[in-house]
Amino acid sequence: MKPMGRDPRILSLAAEVAISPEQNVPVILLKLKEIINNTPFGSSELKKVKQDIYCYDLIQYCLLVLSQDCSRIQGGWTTISQLTQILSHCCVGLEPGEDAEEFYNELLPSAVENFLVLGRQLQTCFINASKGEEKDALLHFFEIVTDSLFWLLGGHVQLIQNVLRSDHFLHLLQTDNVQVGSTVMTMLQNILQINSGDLLRIEVKTLHSILDEVVFKLLSTPSPVIRSTATRLLLLMAKSHQEILILLRLSACYKGLRSLLNKQEPGTEFSQELRQLIGLLSPKVYQEVEEQKLHQAACLIQAFWKGFQTRKRLKKLPSAVITLQRSFRSKRTKMLLKLSRQKEEEDCRLQLQLQRQRAMRLSRELRLSMLEIVHPGQVEKHNREIEEKSALIIQKHWRGYRERKNFRQQRPSLVEYKAAVTLQRAGSEVSDVISRELHSQAQERLQHYFMGRALEERAQQHREALMARINTNIEQLMKAPSLKEAEGKEPELFLSRSRPVAAKAKQAHLTTLKHIQAPWWKKLGEEARDEIDVPKDELSIELGTLFIGGTKPP
Repeated sequence: MKPMGRDPRILSLAAEVAISPEQNVPVILLKLKEIINNTPFGSSELKKVKQDIYCYDLIQYCLLVLSQDCSRIQGGWTTISQLTQILSHCCVGLEPGEDAEEFYNELLPSAVENFLVLGRQLQTCFINASKGEEKDALLHFFEIVTDSLFWLLGGHVQLIQNVLRSDHFLHLLQTDNVQVGSTVMTMLQNILQINSGDLLRIEVKTLHSILDEVVFKLLSTPSPVIRSTATRLLLLMAKSHQEILILLRLSACYKGLRSLLNKQEPGTEFSQELRQLIGLLSPKVYQEVEEQKLHQAACLIQAFWKGFQTRKRLKKLPSAVITLQRSFRSKRTKMLLKLSRQKEEEDCRLQLQLQRQRAMRLSRELRLSMLEIVHPGQVEKHNREIEEKSALIIQKHWRGYRERKNFRQQRPSLVEYKAAVTLQRAGSEVSDVISRELHSQAQERLQHYFMGRALEERAQQHREALMARINTNIEQLMKAPSLKEAEGKEPELFLSRSRPVAAKAKQAHLTTLKHIQAPWWKKLGEEARDEIDVPKDELSIELGTLFIGGTKPP
């Protein structure tokens, strides 16, 4: 990229860098700071200066110097820290033009990586330093480098992911030194305030490493500065992203975090932030967060659904417009057709009326002409003939009208009469079949009744015969003498022709005999009328002249 206009200061500085030895280049590049500071901030002149610096590859020279060993650079960390400031100020607000892809994809990530490497080197030197003044100077240089990095990230937000994914940044965060750790966490807090969304775009492993280190510093570091900074940083991360809050609440790695935070010393400077963090980790807040998350999900689903419905309606809009136009045109065509038909009917009506009037006029003229031809003495006769013809025509039309009216009035009754005749004919045909079926059914039922009646009569006669026999036996028994007085054939009077009665009598007689013949000790506790079981084979024992059915056994 070649500059459109040349700044003499930048041009002379670039020429001096080109002809100077390598060890003098860092000191020469420090003159850029004076040029930038003397240019009004935010002006178009400053943009032009930055473009000239980039066009003459002075920014690339700064990167090359920062990538060298600090011990070989004239001025040491002082020069390096100032070069980081120059580099960050030159890159922010610069419009690279045609070389934008190289600038954004190569130069800026390289600058971020160099800043992080310098930070690690300063961290190592600070830890290894023994003198207090040297430590203060190194800490001051470290803060300048981190401020330059933050300034660069503020101008190019897309570089935040490069910082969060870098192993150098994770090593800087894992330091045990209070000053360095506080500075790094403060820078991380400022970065997340610029754009906290990049925190969720990094790998899960890296995110867990950052969270682990922040939680470790909060719980294990005795320094209140580190704990305060870690608390604010963790609170910012939890408030910014519900996913991180859910991770701190449910993950097994952070189980018991809330109870450990409750054990922290109260009354500290960061107690308010600590209480807020504990409140966020409480189940109630977690439930609210879950409800808010569900609400956001529902809103997102509704938004997608409404968008889908809107797009669907928009897709159907052309067809709907076509349908509307078609229906409108069809309706308009029908209306025009209806109007044209009405107009034609009116024209026809007018023409018929004119024809009638013309015919009447012609008929009257014809009559007048005929009256002129007819003899005056025959005019009355002619008029009477015309009146008779007119009367006949009127009568004919009147009679026709009357007959048609009567027919219309009598038509329902005629239809009913015809339907009745049809139903009667059909009913007569059906009634013959039904009557034959009913007659056969009646014959069958009557035959069944008479057969059942004959059976009942025979059963009744049998019952009456049995009753007569029983009555006869009763009379014979009543008139018969006692057994002591009986002689000859008189015992036959005690015989019964009914087998059930004879069997029952025989059973009772045997029972009585057994009871009489039984020993006395068997009769103890028994009543005279108690029934005794008699075997069936003993019922056939012959007792004198008594026998069953009035016959003797062989």
